[in-house]
Amino acid sequence: MRLAVLATVMALATAGAVSAQAPDGPSRIFGARDLFGLQMASDPQVRPDGGAVAYVRLANDIMTDRARRSIWLVDTATGVQTPLVVDDAANMSPRWSPDGSRLAYVAAGPDGAQLYVRWIASGRSAKVASLEQAPNDIAWSPDGKTLAFTMLTLDEGRPLAPPIKRPEGAKWAEPLKVIDRITYRADGEGFLKSGYRHVFAVSADGGQPRQLTFGKFDDAGPIDFSRDGKSVLFSTNRAENWERDPQESEVYAVSVADGALARLTNRVGPDGAPAVSPDGSKIAYVGFDDARKRGYENQRLYVMDRDGKNSRVLTGALDRSVGAPQWAADGKSLYVLYDDQAVPKVARVTLDGKIETVVSGLGGGGLDRPYTGGAFSVGRNGVVAFTDASTARPSDLAIWRGGKAQRVTDLNADLFATKTLAKVEVLPVTSSYDRKPIGAWMALPPNFDPAKKYPLILEIHGGPFSAYGPSFSTDVQLYAAAGYIVVYSNPRGSTGYGDAFANEIDRNYPSHDYDDLMSVVDAAIAKGSVDDKRLYVTGGSGGGALTAWIVGKTDRFRAAATQKPVINWTSEVLTTDGYNFMAAYWFGKMPWEDPQGYWARSPLSLVGNVKTPTLVVVGEQDDRTPPSEADQYFAALQLRGVPTALVRVPGASHGGIAARPSQSAAKAGAILAWFERYR
Repeated sequence: MRLAVLATVMALATAGAVSAQAPDGPSRIFGARDLFGLQMASDPQVRPDGGAVAYVRLANDIMTDRARRSIWLVDTATGVQTPLVVDDAANMSPRWSPDGSRLAYVAAGPDGAQLYVRWIASGRSAKVASLEQAPNDIAWSPDGKTLAFTMLTLDEGRPLAPPIKRPEGAKWAEPLKVIDRITYRADGEGFLKSGYRHVFAVSADGGQPRQLTFGKFDDAGPIDFSRDGKSVLFSTNRAENWERDPQESEVYAVSVADGALARLTNRVGPDGAPAVSPDGSKIAYVGFDDARKRGYENQRLYVMDRDGKNSRVLTGALDRSVGAPQWAADGKSLYVLYDDQAVPKVARVTLDGKIETVVSGLGGGGLDRPYTGGAFSVGRNGVVAFTDASTARPSDLAIWRGGKAQRVTDLNADLFATKTLAKVEVLPVTSSYDRKPIGAWMALPPNFDPAKKYPLILEIHGGPFSAYGPSFSTDVQLYAAAGYIVVYSNPRGSTGYGDAFANEIDRNYPSHDYDDLMSVVDAAIAKGSVDDKRLYVTGGSGGGALTAWIVGKTDRFRAAATQKPVINWTSEVLTTDGYNFMAAYWFGKMPWEDPQGYWARSPLSLVGNVKTPTLVVVGEQDDRTPPSEADQYFAALQLRGVPTALVRVPGASHGGIAARPSQSAAKAGAILAWFERYR
């Protein structure tokens, strides 16, 4: 069945009983078309004096079928917001100058992404330079005179053979693509341009960018200036075989004057996100020891002297992964972002390791599914701006000041004023395997009647080292609007519950996460409103793999939809964009070294048991779990005579399968239509 047809079926399903009469008015239930009306806040940046916050506002556009990005300004005293950079370009990455008089940002239009500076007093913007590639990781020098950024430098290398001279006017085929880099494609980008990412500097008033780092290495951000402005800090791996070690990086400093490099960290494991203290004497960064090469490690906060000496960990006692370090104005503490049992939080960490939670309930992990996420920024006066979300709305901008947090935007007020959304509540779950508590949530259909019995959808997150949380999700809302109770959870392997819990699936995935998920379903049934004869299961990526694993282990579900799944670990490891990481860290051996181990963890090994009608969904440009994985499963199910259909989402990557509102709605509609066949 074609995707568009399935979307139409979904519209009928969500409307309830099909009627020949036209509706009397607009639906009060959240529907597929409402995805085009959604907005969300991201990337808040506090002006240094704390008096205003610039943030990126994403608004879905029904005419272009994409999210439009614009930059808005909010007064922290009054909450009044005004548009700052709003035009036909995608405007993003706002970064304040040290004195707050200017704002650097990136504008992506038909001619690519370019670096701009806006003078706030005059309201005028100017392009800093004509860049050949898109800039990333923008940082201001302390005196406000220079901007540093990272950018790809093209390097075609030498061809295998000299090209044949083409006659003038001849129309020949495209030349051969010769690939010799280990990392040659990435999900969302496809085949990568041949070259290396390096650090550049340019006058903030405009000029010719100057390349600071060189060589056949990739230099990564976030970046920061030393307080004297003489060097830029970044992270990179400059070992001879750096591409074969995806988890390794060190913090370096490069001289702005002559490009001289100084290596500041030295250990096995990734070190990055350098942040210089206000007085310039210390450098904070995040990383972890990678000697064990496990599937998961907590990322920790470190501080060292500016010359790289006297490094020490500050969050060693916190059994959580932290990121995005930002210094307090007095240099006596830092702010970090971390997930704690599926709730994103901002904490203040003192230099002696004391940790205090400042705000919690951040959001911004996406729209289609309830992943944890969020962003924050700190001003010199202690104002914290952050993205605040709930199960009832996508992320808004909120401000914390003086011990109190206040949400200052309500971007979806008009849309949700006329909608009855699914209510999401915590679902207590204990695993049948070892009695561990499992974080879980249950979404109830709009106008829920506890006296009725409802079909249930189990929605499973991917990663597998990630987490769902109490966040807004269009998939959950659309499923619930169609009359389903929806449950989602964080089985073992999920992040935010500690190092040991995440590593329960290290070289052991799938395994007892299956038991956790079945316990979630059992707990939902025990609440009394679930029809245990009408159970359905779906999930994406790692959740797609678990969906296929589940239907190979049990027949309790009436239908399933496996989205962008891993089906055969041998073919997955050798075709994914992250092949050099996945084999080493998730298996510890290459496929030819342990073929039975790979096969035993592959859902394809269980396909002979499958009786459940199973829909297979994948993006046609998925480089993480390539379409060949979905194709294998569809073919195997067809050969076995199991009811199945294959939905391919045109132009969609793994991470972008729901990036366009029409495809996000149609994908959810296809899944609902498939479930309706067996309802």
